[in-house]
Amino acid sequence: MAKFHSRRYLKAAEKVDTSKRYPVKDGISLIKSLPGAKFDETVDIAVSIGIDAKKTEQLVRGSVSLPKGTGKTIKIAVFAEGERAKEALAAGADFVGGADLAEKVEKGFTDFDMTIAAPDMMKYVGKLGKVLGPQGKMPSPKAGTVTPNVAAAVKEFKAGKIEFRTDAGATVHAAIGKKSFAGDDLVVNLQAFLDHLRTLRPPQAKGEFIRKVVVSTTMGPGVALAVE
Repeated sequence: MAKFHSRRYLKAAEKVDTSKRYPVKDGISLIKSLPGAKFDETVDIAVSIGIDAKKTEQLVRGSVSLPKGTGKTIKIAVFAEGERAKEALAAGADFVGGADLAEKVEKGFTDFDMTIAAPDMMKYVGKLGKVLGPQGKMPSPKAGTVTPNVAAAVKEFKAGKIEFRTDAGATVHAAIGKKSFAGDDLVVNLQAFLDHLRTLRPPQAKGEFIRKVVVSTTMGPGVALAVE
């Protein structure tokens, strides 16, 4: 099925040289200058990496704190009980519970952006894969979202820590800020993300790891970047 774009998108796309890989600062400046929507768009990064996405041991998943934050307010659901539950609420968690929260989620409640769980709560969370998995909200030790210190995790993610994972096309997607951010701040966040991603290269990965980097705003065209 053909994809139709708005006049604004087409006008913006005319200003992007699709045969070129822009220096990072130039690429960020370009997407900030393009005609935009009436809301503060998110700036997204898509990184094509050199792995075989069909092999589980090569899949990349993790989290990283962006130095300049994300500019986004996120809702966090925390699976914890007792003192940990109190600490999570004090840290800013939006929803906290154990078996009761698991029951709500099982019935379709997913009005949150991410899930954090204490290790002893996985007896409940482990049964929620069919609900949380497809939405990318299943907690994981690799992403720092299964942890005994749920309060610290809540604070970190509220402050600008992001979670990411490889998709079926061997591409990692992440939000690195808002279009209203200063260009230099977006560059700092982008570089922090790429630097961390490089540390997660699987031993089995062959050849070039960071193959292509594209940035875009929510409603704008992609701009390919030349990264070292």
